[in-house]
Amino acid sequence: MPNIKSAKKRVKVIATKTARNKALKSNLKTVIKKANVALETNAADKQDAVKIAVKKLDQACAKGLLHKNNVARKKSQLVSKLNNA
Repeated sequence: MPNIKSAKKRVKVIATKTARNKALKSNLKTVIKKANVALETNAADKQDAVKIAVKKLDQACAKGLLHKNNVARKKSQLVSKLNNA
């Protein structure tokens, strides 16, 4: 444990940010999985699921959770699956 006041504060701030990032990443993974399942099962709402996943990916990129190239690759994969389905 740190002894300096500012270091103690940094520990608290980092813990808060880590919890927020973990929740956002978990939600993002869930949305992407739902979109993939919708595409594989040829569900009626597959286009909406992909649209939601793309929006969440863009938000994650804006927040700095994922690198922009990683986001672009994931979006491309989802859209190409949608077009092939």
